[in-house]
Order: sequence, then structure tokens, then C-alpha cells
Amino acid sequence: MLFQPPLEGNLVKNTPQIVVNDLYLRPFEGAISHRIDLTEKTRQKLVKKNSSLVEFASGHEYFGLHKDKDGWVFREWAPNATAIYFIGMHSDWQRKEEFKCVALEEGVWELKMPLATLKHNDLYRLNMIWEGGEGDRIPAWCQRVVQSEDDHSFSAQVWDCEEYKWKNNDKKPGKTNPMIYEAHVGMSQEEGAVGTYQQFQEHVLPRIADAGYDTVQLMAIQEHPYYGSFGYHVSSLFAPSSRFGTPEELKELIDTAHGMGIRVIMDLVHSHAVKNEVEGISRFDGTLYQFFHDGPKGDHMAWDSRCYNYGKAEVLHFLLSNCRYWIEEFRFDGFRMDGITSMTYFDHGLERSFCDYDSYFNGGQDDEALAYLSLANELIHTLDPRAITIAEDMSGMPGMASSLSEGGIGFDYRLAMGTPDYWIKIIKEKQDQDWNVEEIFYELTNRRNDEKVVNYAESHDQALVGDKTIIFRLIDAAMYTDMRKDSQNLLVDRGMALHKMIRLITMSTAGHSYLNFMGNEFGHPEWIDFPREGNDWSYHYARRQWSLRDNQELRYSSLGDFDKAAIHMMSEHDAFQAPQPHLLICDVERQVLVFKRESLIFAFNFNPGESFADFPVELEEADYKIVLNSDSGQFGGFDRIDESIAIPALPRSVIPYETCEVKLYLPTRSCIVLAKSS
Repeated sequence: MLFQPPLEGNLVKNTPQIVVNDLYLRPFEGAISHRIDLTEKTRQKLVKKNSSLVEFASGHEYFGLHKDKDGWVFREWAPNATAIYFIGMHSDWQRKEEFKCVALEEGVWELKMPLATLKHNDLYRLNMIWEGGEGDRIPAWCQRVVQSEDDHSFSAQVWDCEEYKWKNNDKKPGKTNPMIYEAHVGMSQEEGAVGTYQQFQEHVLPRIADAGYDTVQLMAIQEHPYYGSFGYHVSSLFAPSSRFGTPEELKELIDTAHGMGIRVIMDLVHSHAVKNEVEGISRFDGTLYQFFHDGPKGDHMAWDSRCYNYGKAEVLHFLLSNCRYWIEEFRFDGFRMDGITSMTYFDHGLERSFCDYDSYFNGGQDDEALAYLSLANELIHTLDPRAITIAEDMSGMPGMASSLSEGGIGFDYRLAMGTPDYWIKIIKEKQDQDWNVEEIFYELTNRRNDEKVVNYAESHDQALVGDKTIIFRLIDAAMYTDMRKDSQNLLVDRGMALHKMIRLITMSTAGHSYLNFMGNEFGHPEWIDFPREGNDWSYHYARRQWSLRDNQELRYSSLGDFDKAAIHMMSEHDAFQAPQPHLLICDVERQVLVFKRESLIFAFNFNPGESFADFPVELEEADYKIVLNSDSGQFGGFDRIDESIAIPALPRSVIPYETCEVKLYLPTRSCIVLAKSS
């Protein structure tokens, strides 16, 4: 259903700015204002006993296990419990009265113990008792969880190390236009094993810096019981995954990245939680509704997980404290928040398209979840004004990446989640000669003017078993036989050419930021498959083969070199300062697209069979040089373009005479980038 926008004069004084920016939102101003009002009411309710939202979000300093000069103190919130015993190595895993917690007010339990009771590395759990049942639990607020090698069970662990001393306090960059390298620590090594924080720091961070990326987005940091979940079925929100190393090693990784001028953001999962009841927080105190919605609303049937109740103050305390914990304790530079669409709609956005504004504001939106996201953004940016937040929202809800002052949700960026789907669609469904450059340009630049966007050709989603990366779709089985530089294969030549073009046009049309998943920049072969029963618990596909990138006899090195050159070029020319590319030529018949971005001119020839000599492009009078050429032999091309000569923009020989033009040679399936010579 489409609405005619009203005249600006019809707007009332307190109309949210996002409605002023987009008058098609005018019919939904009431729904937007209700969400804004609910956010403010929630905020006031949370801070009524505190001086600020920051002070409210301090639960991790009170709950959990802490040590002071007088001994150990443990606290937990479990309102349905009738008794809680602190069991572990200190009690021979037996319930003992001396380790029975004392009930305080409002469902809070406390236990104080002498210093000699616990020592570093001791394992412990809670034995939770409630009316009609009991069970072992890992504390909800614990900051260290380990898995037994014997029976693979999980326990909390006493962590009593010397405080980490940070070295690079002021070296992290600001938050403008990040070039993001999405990475998974565990599968970042080449060997068939789980990688570590230390290995990532020593071997992968230098690669990221050399490639020109200024932001690392780390997946799977919060503890999760099933490695193959990619970190999205979280069990312990405050515990960095011990399978990758110690908390201090994670801090050193982040500290080292800051020293390289690289910010580190975290893939934060507050949209749902694992169903596990011993190592998770489902049925933590004997009820299903302590942290989550009661009844069917509390179960995410598609993801087999639990859904938080964002209308409950104690849950907001838990989640907001988690945001503060990761920023202050580990100095993360922000978050990519997962599963936003699932959070913000009662049906989780499943099996429906969002093709009109009524889809966002028809009563199916969860305003309590939206209020939480607004408060989380306020808190994060108060704690660190340079922090960046990215919304993984496939619905495209207006205002998601608009500021709080404008009536938005407050994210800095939103992911352009339709772009990878679009590339997959045309690769699968269209012959090369049918690729429509007008459609391509529209799909890559169709975004809201008042929101910043992270564009990407593919992320980890497109690399998983059941899907295929772009390079695998283009080349397929020939990747196993014909990726040597001295081999000849037309399918590989086509795949190499299109892989470079797709990534450069996605990057150069990106709204304000660009993302790449680890290894995809050099066309990492095959898919990602974590150890599981179906593959005999093999790590063969849960790794990254960096040796392919390093081997100069293989074509992977050419793809990696091209990506590196493109990233450095975009950064050097600050191309994202221009909010939108300016279209110069869109020749659908010849499949040629030319546009300008800041000081750079991008020319793409998607034609699979025809090259064009003396292709005219109207430009400002000047001498131009080629600063990037996908057809260069350095990048696996055919060296059909002489890059050494200047390309002058001369007065046109036809009307209008007062304009100037360059004449370009555009080989088939290639792209070039021009800049002024001086």
C-alpha cells in the first residue's frame, strides 16, 4: 500500500526528524512517536535509582564472582529459586551448608567466602533448587567458562590473573567509513584445529593491516556450547570463548590491533540465546520466563533458541551491562548486533517480504525490543563516542541507522543485506549477456539518504555449507584443477574477471562502509563446514588456506593483490566522502557503466564478448591516469591496457563543443579507475 506524502506544512512541531526527512512516513508518525515515547519511559524507569544509564548498566560489577581484600563474594539473580549451593572443586562437587547462598531482596542471592576457599583455575557451578526440581547451572553473569576434555561438559572457572596492562590507549581510529574485515578466530588458522587469539594476533592481524582494512569484526566471541553454531547460540554472555584462549590473550589481540591503527568490533548476540539449561540460561531458576518470554513467544522455532523479554527491567539490566562490560573490560570499539529483524518483529520477519512501509508499522513490530536497541545505542555511544554500531537488519526498517536525536534507533550503520542476495541471483539466473548495468547500479545504490550503509558482496553467510561463495559459483570444480597461473581455462578467466568486477563495483558504490569476510578477498575455495557428526568431526573445512594466497604460482594471489590495491585506493582517495556515486554513463545495450565517486572515475565493461576502443566519457578538462586496472597482469588479467600513458580530457569534436571528454579502451569483462594526474 502506497501513500501520497503530505506537504511539509502539515507537519506538527514535534514531528520526528526521520518523518521530516521522509514524508512517506507521515501516516506512521503515531507508531514512530509511540516507540520514541516508550524508549524514554523505559529509560526513566531504569535510571530512577541511578544517576545515568551508564550507572544502571553495571550489573557485572555486582553479580557474579568477585574478589576483594576481605574474600570472595558471589551474587546471582534467581527469583524462583528456593535454595542455591555454590559447588565445585572447593566442595568436592557436593552441596555443603557453608556454601549455601543467602537470599537477599528481589530474587538476589549472595555468598561470601574466605580468600582461601578458591584459587585460580578452580571449577565451579551452582546447584539450583526450586519448587519441584533442581539442577546444576553455570552462573548467568560468569566471566570464564571452560569445557572438559573428558565428558565435554561445561563449568565456570575461577579467573584470578594479574590485571592486563594496556599499551595502546589512544591509537584506535575514529568511526568514519570503516573498511571491515569480518573474521572468526577459531577458523583463522590453516591447520585442522581450533585457532587461538594469539595465533590470530600474530598471523592474521598483519595480513589485515597489509590488505588495508582498518576494522576487524570478530565473530563467536561470546561463549557458545556448540562450535558449529558460528557463535550465534550463545550460552554465557559475559565469557569470552575459552576455546580460543584466555581473556588476557583476547585483550592483547585487541590492544595489538589498536597499535596497528585497526579498530575491533564484536559480533554481539542479544537477539536470542541457546536453549541449553546447564551451560545456558534457559530455565535458569526453574522457570522458562526468567530472562525470556513465557509460552510460545519465548521460543524461536526457526532457530531452536530462546527469545529475550525486552520489557523486563532485569533483562535490560543484564543486556545493557553486557554492552558496557565488553567496551570497558576488553575495549571493543563497537558492535555488529546480530538478528535485529528477529528481535524487532513478533513473527521474527520470517517468510515475508518488506515491500511497503505498512510492513514496518502495522502492529507487528516489537516496540520493547526497539526501545532496548535505542537504549543500547545511547549507552554504547556515551561510553565511547568513537564506537560504531552496525545493525544486521534484513527488513530495512526506516530509522534503524538514524540518530536518536532524529527519532531513529541510533545505529551508526546498517548492513546492505540485499546486495549479496542480488549477486547470487544474477549469477545463478542470468547469462552474462543479460546482465543489466542499469539494474546493477540501482540495486547497489538504492538506500535511504539519511542512513549509513555497510555494503558487501558476500559475508560468512554465503560461505557456509549449503551455499556458495561468489568465486565458487563462478568457477566451481575448476578451482581444484586450473588455478595455476600457467594453466588456461576460459571458465577460470571469466570467474576471475567477474570476481574482481563484482567486488570493486560493490565497494565503490557502497554508501559509507565496506565489508569482506576472511579469505573471500582472494577467492578462498570451497565452503565452511565446522566439525560435526555428518563430516566425522573434521576441521578440514573450518580453516583458511593462507598458503593459497601466498603462493605466487596460483591465481589466488592475483585476486588478493587486486583487493589490496582496491582497498588502498579507496582509502587514499577518501572515496566514501562523496555520499553517493554520480552516474555518468549507463549503456545497457553495450553493458558499460561509468560513474564518479569523489575524485575517482570508475568504468566497468560487463560485456562478455565485446571490447570498446575510444569509448567517450564526458569529464572535466584535465589529464587523467589509470590508478587501478582489473585487466593488469599483476591481477590475473591480460594486460590489454597501456597504463603508462596519460589520458587527456579534450574538447569534444561534436556538440556541445564546450565540454571535454576522454576516450577509453574498455576490454571485455574489465574495469578501470581514473584519477587526475595532478
